[in-house]
Amino acid sequence: MEQRALIEAVDATLPQTQCGKCGHDGCRPYAEAIAAGQAINRCPPGGDATVARLAELTGQAAIPLEQPAQSPLVAWIREDECIGCTKCIQACPVDAILGAAKQMHTVIEAECTGCELCVAPCPVDCIDLLPHPDWQAADDDAEQAAYLAQRAERGRQRFEARNARLERDAAEKRQRRLERRRSTSDAVPGQPAAASSSSLRANRIGLVASLKRLDRQRQADDLDPTQGDALARREAELRERLAEIDRQLETTTGTQASHPDARQRRMAVNAAEQARRRARQQLAHAERQHDDDAIAAAHVQIERAERMLSDARAALDSASH
Repeated sequence: MEQRALIEAVDATLPQTQCGKCGHDGCRPYAEAIAAGQAINRCPPGGDATVARLAELTGQAAIPLEQPAQSPLVAWIREDECIGCTKCIQACPVDAILGAAKQMHTVIEAECTGCELCVAPCPVDCIDLLPHPDWQAADDDAEQAAYLAQRAERGRQRFEARNARLERDAAEKRQRRLERRRSTSDAVPGQPAAASSSSLRANRIGLVASLKRLDRQRQADDLDPTQGDALARREAELRERLAEIDRQLETTTGTQASHPDARQRRMAVNAAEQARRRARQQLAHAERQHDDDAIAAAHVQIERAERMLSDARAALDSASH
């Protein structure tokens, strides 16, 4: 079978939960990996039936699943406990959660694929995973197959629509950054200090946003030590650049607050404390789920956060003496 046709056939076979349990960011990337020769037994929502179908398409042996098969699930938010943080909304790959900042969130039951990606980011652990009622309501194999086909079609459509929206948002942000750079370069001659200050502040905002993204990446359950070290090095580089921008702003405008290094050290302490708190929340959730792998991963995250916090506090203490 021609490569592109094989990818399409494999993608059509996968359940389109977009859960990432195969190690890829969605069913389509996994389909592309399978077409390139990757193992076909990494889709728990698809179960043994999907493995058998993939074996027919690819010519690979129908080997047992790496993880136990998973029946269709639906996320359920205990709304009276929801704090409106929007973290689950950001994590949902099919935009199946409604809500706004500081407002109660709720799951669109018919659109939820049961991917579980909303559970870990929830800071108050108010999301449960339950058997999907449409699956339970099916009376026979034909109705179950019809439900799975409908879920796959809707999951694919909403996943692609979300990705398109995120790409548009990213393009608009890039355009705004480009326009800011152009406005800086087109500034009136004789006002270099104001233009320089504006550019530095824009760069500072971008660096702070990058540090927040790094912090979220470091809380990932599947982060291995090598990735963690790489992220730590990247964070150190960004903080060094941030400190340099603060020094330049102080020189350029004469209005920057004093002791920027001490302020950065306090920010590092706060970030480490937040990382430790999130890791402990992940541990509590994993213990309630009796998930040994997740428990072990949470302990690793806690240890890493404790080291970060110890180092940050030591740096802050040295700056105060």
